[in-house]
Amino acid sequence: MNAELPPVAPEVVAAAVESLTARLRKKLDAAIESYAALPVTAADGAVRVRCGEDAEVTLTPGPSGAVTDAAQAVCGCLLAPRCLHRAAVLGACPVADAEALTEPAEAGEPASVAPDTEGGATADTAAGTAEADGADPSASSSDAPTPPTPAQVSAAAGLWAAAAAVLAAGVPAAGAVPQAELLRAAHTARLAGLHRAEAAALRVVRGLRGARARHDGHRLADLVANVRELLLTTGLLAAADPDPALVGTARRAYRPGGGLRVHGVCREPVIAATGYGGVVTHLVSEDGRWFSVADVKPGGPARARGAATASVALGSGSLDHAQLSRGGLLISGATLSPDGRLGSGKGVRATPAPGLSWTSGPLAALFARPLSEAVAARLAGPAGRDPERSEQAARELIGCDVILVGAAGDQLLARELTPGRPDGEGLLVRLAPANGHPDLAHTANFRRLASRPGLRLRVLGRLDPDRAATLRPLAVGPVPDGGATLRLPPEWQGHADLGYDRIQGAHVPPPEELPAVGGVGAVPPDPLAQAPLWRLRRLVEVAVSGGRRAVAEPARDGGRGDGGAALRRTGFRAAADLSAALSAEADRRGRDVFGRTAEADPDRYARAWLAAAVYLTGTERALVQATWEREEADA
Repeated sequence: MNAELPPVAPEVVAAAVESLTARLRKKLDAAIESYAALPVTAADGAVRVRCGEDAEVTLTPGPSGAVTDAAQAVCGCLLAPRCLHRAAVLGACPVADAEALTEPAEAGEPASVAPDTEGGATADTAAGTAEADGADPSASSSDAPTPPTPAQVSAAAGLWAAAAAVLAAGVPAAGAVPQAELLRAAHTARLAGLHRAEAAALRVVRGLRGARARHDGHRLADLVANVRELLLTTGLLAAADPDPALVGTARRAYRPGGGLRVHGVCREPVIAATGYGGVVTHLVSEDGRWFSVADVKPGGPARARGAATASVALGSGSLDHAQLSRGGLLISGATLSPDGRLGSGKGVRATPAPGLSWTSGPLAALFARPLSEAVAARLAGPAGRDPERSEQAARELIGCDVILVGAAGDQLLARELTPGRPDGEGLLVRLAPANGHPDLAHTANFRRLASRPGLRLRVLGRLDPDRAATLRPLAVGPVPDGGATLRLPPEWQGHADLGYDRIQGAHVPPPEELPAVGGVGAVPPDPLAQAPLWRLRRLVEVAVSGGRRAVAEPARDGGRGDGGAALRRTGFRAAADLSAALSAEADRRGRDVFGRTAEADPDRYARAWLAAAVYLTGTERALVQATWEREEADA
């Protein structure tokens, strides 16, 4: 993928691949890799890539910044439009999000999107939430849920089949052609109104591309989670499950919000795997509800840096994001998306207002709740059934006061400061960078903080639900009414945005002024790394990274390498059974009437893999929850 190229609608990519002959399809993956490295020229609203002496592909994005129509991608060669050049360049483009492909629901609202980010939150999930979902509040809770329509069931079945084929192939064999089939099925799902399934399919395609290109931001665990989400959602929909959460909601449906007064909390940079970049500024209302203003458009890391001080597209535009994160707004005629994003339509009026420090009003309340209670509320409920709701809850920002006690790799180790307990005896917390991109300040700031054990910090961050007792801070400030803390410039107004503001030596006390800390003591082990459950996790991940053949190996050596015995010895009997069932299904081969080996059934294999992946997710979530409770229970 080339981030300089514009995003392209899934159906445009799929149609270009489908138009190729079988001979050209075999050359497509190599062509995409080659053309993705070619220089890109942009002029007069068009982007051009010269693929050869007589071939130049021209892409002309629409108002949204994405190529949404086949006519917007042309090639100058004689075989166009059924040519390898055009299909390969389109295959090298980022996949456009659904929000870039539809007109905004609010007149005058800019067509910015909230794409998936590398190594962090999405702009949608980063935006917080003012309402748990987009359900109609006037609907009666006693109404029976409506089952999916026949068209939705059919679309879900088609998307399941495409996903099952990709799972069976694994990353090495899931090239441009299987990806195009998945994109075509995702487009069909969008037309049928299956928002959740479509979004999951697009994330899977992006993950496959990142894995095949070995992008620095790619994480196998993220790809596994997205494949699990896609198969779980489409499998239930194809079975006509009536749960409305499976259909999902279109996030851009704005609704009236009346008058609001909001206070800036912090800024969060966004760098997306789709070539987008920008900033999300988090806000809190007088009654403690979360809102956000997002500015995310094509541009990648460069735009994420520039957007830090870009004007806020709300009201008169007299504030930039840096000022808003430390100021406030009085808004009349506000419009809100279901995830709490503030709209900027023609009827919205916004007036700058004085901001609040982190020590007063609704901002101070963010740090008043014990950390274990705040985390328990966000991890409540089963994982997987409604990931949109559970992810939004888990990604609401959490505040706490801590004292740094050490460092481990790129993480900081800290103890929660609890009233009535001596420093260094609170809950042990791991602080990890929210984004490791070198163009952002997170990593440099962590290095500075790691040099000051004993430093007291007020931290505002996001729970990492997949790691033991881990927060990913977005901003830090000084602990009120205490020494040995940050000394920030007055213009920062009491906090530093870790993605943008760079903490200097003058901003931290010298080592001799910090209290001695007795080390971290007995650090609780990470249950996800230490528990024998890693054996099932490895098998589930190998299924995605290596395909069906890689999973079948334990079954062919008599099960000696599947770790089933170790899982049973340690009490994980269900994990052992699921591991054995997955390996056996991977090695299952039928025979035709002539006794020849037939093609393996991807459907049964996908169901065996999904059962193991869902069990693994639920068990790991329980282990993570225990890490937030253990020391509080011992206290």
